[in-house]
Amino acid sequence: MVGQRRGGTHVEGAALRRLDGGADLALAGVDRDGGQGGSGKEEKDAGDEGGQGSDRHARSLCDGPSGVVSRPGRDATVSVWAALPVFLVLGLAAGVFAGLLGIGGGLVLVAALAALLPHLGVPPEAAMHAALATALATVMFTATASARAHHRRGSVLWPAVRVLVPGMVAGGIAGSLIATAVPGEALRWFVAGYCVLAAAQLTFGRQKVATGGDTVPRGPLLWVASVVIGAVSAVVGIGGGSMTVPLLVGRGVAPVRAVGTSSACGVFIGISAAAGYALNGPEGALPAGGIGYVYLPAAACIAAASVLAAPWGTRLAHRVSPLMLRRIFAVFLLLVAVSLAV
Repeated sequence: MVGQRRGGTHVEGAALRRLDGGADLALAGVDRDGGQGGSGKEEKDAGDEGGQGSDRHARSLCDGPSGVVSRPGRDATVSVWAALPVFLVLGLAAGVFAGLLGIGGGLVLVAALAALLPHLGVPPEAAMHAALATALATVMFTATASARAHHRRGSVLWPAVRVLVPGMVAGGIAGSLIATAVPGEALRWFVAGYCVLAAAQLTFGRQKVATGGDTVPRGPLLWVASVVIGAVSAVVGIGGGSMTVPLLVGRGVAPVRAVGTSSACGVFIGISAAAGYALNGPEGALPAGGIGYVYLPAAACIAAASVLAAPWGTRLAHRVSPLMLRRIFAVFLLLVAVSLAV
């Protein structure tokens, strides 16, 4: 662009400018001092384009893995405060089952949270992932309280924990990575199927009385089993007790010690799997209070109640036969499976 001033007159120049792949002619006048006559308009256009780019960037942060834009909090029909009593009841039930059966009620938590979280503003597409992640975040606290209570009674086989934990942590991380890449509907059916299998195990599984209560299981197959337990637990949102306890009893560990040992292992499954969901969940997938796929308000309330209730279940485990409770819980799991499938 050339502009010259001769004898008090302006000589106007023209320049070609290419915008969005099309050629436009732009005429602009330039004075002797280098001032551009069209700079105000150009600055306005640039500001508009920058604002539009910022808007597109902000919207992209809320895009989930399926490309659906999340609207945190917009569609909430229930406040977090109104949901607190439900979270507390769920936590109490999870804590009792964790101490009593070595099964923290994670499957029940997943089904309940999957139904409740959409009413708190969680997008339906992310509800199942958030339910799994939040349930696993509570597992670390529930299992810690249960393991501590069992440890005081001498029913945690710590050498077995050291053997199992590395594989379980690896499986927990891998399982959470797989789950974050799987559609929520597929996860729902997988959890429902696992509920049926767990109910069958609780109903028909034999309660073997082991004689070698201090037997420490070892071997490469045990490590493979620990990886599988960690991965499956991460995908269905549990601490792995429904798999770890039968494995340990089958390898010669007394049932009560198997429950205590399983609780200690569940701490590490919960930490690794919940961390995977938190770090790999898309930014903006949940409303305020969410980290990745972990919904902290629900996790905190459920964890607090379960920590208080876990010692109750532990005392029951050492005083009464849990056979009838196992069967009742099995029926409840079947109802959970039906609720997830319909």
